[in-house]
Amino acid sequence: MKVQIESKKENPLLERTEVRFSAEHAGEPTPARDAVRTAIAGAVGSTKEKVVIDKMETEYGKGLSMGYAKVYSSEEALRKTESRSMLVRHGLEEKKAKVKAASKPRAAPKAK
Repeated sequence: MKVQIESKKENPLLERTEVRFSAEHAGEPTPARDAVRTAIAGAVGSTKEKVVIDKMETEYGKGLSMGYAKVYSSEEALRKTESRSMLVRHGLEEKKAKVKAASKPRAAPKAK
């Protein structure tokens, strides 16, 4: 897999750099988010923990994925800005276990 940065835009208000990228993976399946995060972090000079992939799309049969990622200046800025579901998706936070409500036994129908 070869990741290439197509464009970069600084966003000082949110303490991040917004990156459009392409990942070439001819003859291979769509790359995992984790592998792409590592490649983008290396290209931008950051760490994987500060990179969030917002969107990554692959056209059928092309072997090329295009996407949009955000590289934060610090982990605090990342946690302050990103939604909880995005943090869970990238393995930066644990998923909460669902609490199943105790079901009440059904009452028997009343006889007439």
